[in-house]
Amino acid sequence: MEFCGGHTHSILRYGLDEVLSPEIEFLHGPGCPVCVLSVESIEYALKLAKLENTIFITYGDLLRVPNPSGISLQTLRGEGRNIKMISSAMEALDTAIHNPDKLVIFFAFGFETTAPATAFLLRQAKALGLKNLKVISNHLLTPSILEFLFTKNGRYVDGVVGPGHVSAVIGANSYEKIAKTFEIPIVIAGFEPSDILEALIMLVERIRVGQAEVGLAYRRAVTFEGNTKAKSLLEEAFVVRDSFPWRGLGTVIRSGLAISKSYEEFDGERIWERPQVSEQIHGCICGKILQGKAKPLDCPLFRKRCSPQTPIGPCMVSSEGACISYYRFKLA
Repeated sequence: MEFCGGHTHSILRYGLDEVLSPEIEFLHGPGCPVCVLSVESIEYALKLAKLENTIFITYGDLLRVPNPSGISLQTLRGEGRNIKMISSAMEALDTAIHNPDKLVIFFAFGFETTAPATAFLLRQAKALGLKNLKVISNHLLTPSILEFLFTKNGRYVDGVVGPGHVSAVIGANSYEKIAKTFEIPIVIAGFEPSDILEALIMLVERIRVGQAEVGLAYRRAVTFEGNTKAKSLLEEAFVVRDSFPWRGLGTVIRSGLAISKSYEEFDGERIWERPQVSEQIHGCICGKILQGKAKPLDCPLFRKRCSPQTPIGPCMVSSEGACISYYRFKLA
């Protein structure tokens, strides 16, 4: 299983899955940050984006993810709501500074890759004494979801290609417990075909000799210890939630980050409660795909009702989604 959606994209783009088949089969994991946002989180974003006298800010891919009724943030923006797409958390800070008469709501999400940027945003906002910025944290924890998958499903993979960008922050050592507990080797990889092939060679060798340990095939960006400054920022700005909902996986314990008491004046969840939603998107199997229990070609909606132009589920929206990767590189 490759955890990261960026790896899925590279594997399919360069045909590694076909070249290495049938000896190696790739299962696509839950490492697409947009794809794993629950229906509850999407409804929460839509609710906040409708508030008057606000500027709602989030990362671009989220704008096109629909709720079960087919409504997205892009729909609301088309109706005149003040919704802004950004590529950096600091753009939220700049927006708040230059719009003192508006309440700026930053809907933050992503794994440990983007969480430090949100933490730095909070530190800067506090230093400036901003009063018109609220942040909603949807940040997620990679080791927690891997532990959840293998606890829930058993040892259903032989090895894991670990995420590169996440591991640059948390370090390769963060996976040692998972590798030992479930007897699954994990090797961190970069995103070039040669990076992934190197990681696969390391994984196959570990599988052959029965070594359930963590390896590093992305040394130009990742260390075993990780980025100590970034990790310190995370500890300062966030606390681990008791639980958090994931798309297709349900509620997962200790898998998300909430804003810490030190920055509670910026915590939008203290003002607006998350909605309770039970409705799911009928026919979409994105949840199974994120667990590696199905592939996009198994979905009855794929290339029919669901396409990049008319996405039904988030796996067809995000650039790291498995469905959009299959759509681009496996049309035949």
